[in-house]
Amino acid sequence: MTADTFRKLALGLPETSEGAHMDHPDFRVGGKIFATLWPDAGWGMVKLTVEQQLAFCTIEPAVFQPVQGGWGRRGATKVILQRARPRLVRNALLAAWKNTAPKRLLRQLEDHPA
Repeated sequence: MTADTFRKLALGLPETSEGAHMDHPDFRVGGKIFATLWPDAGWGMVKLTVEQQLAFCTIEPAVFQPVQGGWGRRGATKVILQRARPRLVRNALLAAWKNTAPKRLLRQLEDHPA
């Protein structure tokens, strides 16, 4: 997977915008970051719950790894782009998006699924 594919998958989620944080792209819903991208380093990050992080890291440990330090212990999960498959990364991005999206947006999706 390329950085551009990660970006397209993130921006494909409802009401997502791209910004910048600490000199790298980030992806936000409701003004809050749910994913970031380090294109030059070849990885992205998704904000998962600890339980979600464990599941993704167990399924694909070569792709998903906890970020080092405190953020990683709280669910921030590195995605190694070169080893990643788009479908699985989309699932991780969707989980991170749902963890971050405003409740009104989640209710709208429940009322009108795509």
